[in-house]
Amino acid sequence: MSEFIPTSAMVIVAHPDDIEFGCAGTVAHWTRRGCRVVYVLATSGNGGTHDPAYTRESIAVLREQEQSAAAALCGVTEVEYLRHQDGEVMASLALRKDFIRLIRKHKPQVVITMDPSQLYFGSDYINHPDHRAVGTAALDAIAPVAAMPLMYPELGEAHRVHEVWLVMHPTPDAWVDISDVLDTKLDALRQHKSQVGEDVVKMVAAWARE
Repeated sequence: MSEFIPTSAMVIVAHPDDIEFGCAGTVAHWTRRGCRVVYVLATSGNGGTHDPAYTRESIAVLREQEQSAAAALCGVTEVEYLRHQDGEVMASLALRKDFIRLIRKHKPQVVITMDPSQLYFGSDYINHPDHRAVGTAALDAIAPVAAMPLMYPELGEAHRVHEVWLVMHPTPDAWVDISDVLDTKLDALRQHKSQVGEDVVKMVAAWARE
């Protein structure tokens, strides 16, 4: 059976580095085989530091730079930053419309987004509320509204997404062999110097090998 490679894809997440933790290997694998991928980030991670040297504005600028560098390593040149407030994302109609507009603009065959159903991962990590809100709003944008021409025609021509892939789902039914791009995924994660050290990179490498 031939490997599935979409012609186009969109990845919708909450924060810079969510993609590198989740599906950057899949993205790199697909782009090397001709898929056009667009990243959509609901926030710029402007709350994501414990370092008092940063303001919300300055950490957002840095994290967008880190994200754009990580995207480029994976063959992605189109990154849409919506700049909602980190930690305050809600699955609102306004956010849903943001996603509808971008889905209609870029017309992806596949959308990868965050699994909104996961409240806990194991016994030591509560899933970030922004992750859950983005996953819910993305799914609500895709099914069925983005494909319905009478719904929000001002947001662009209707477009039907053919497949939705959820990152970190507890019972996955699809896998992508990223052995040829694992180093690329890890180098992309390393671009997020404000967030991760080499210990985290090694942990993500172990996850991928599992």
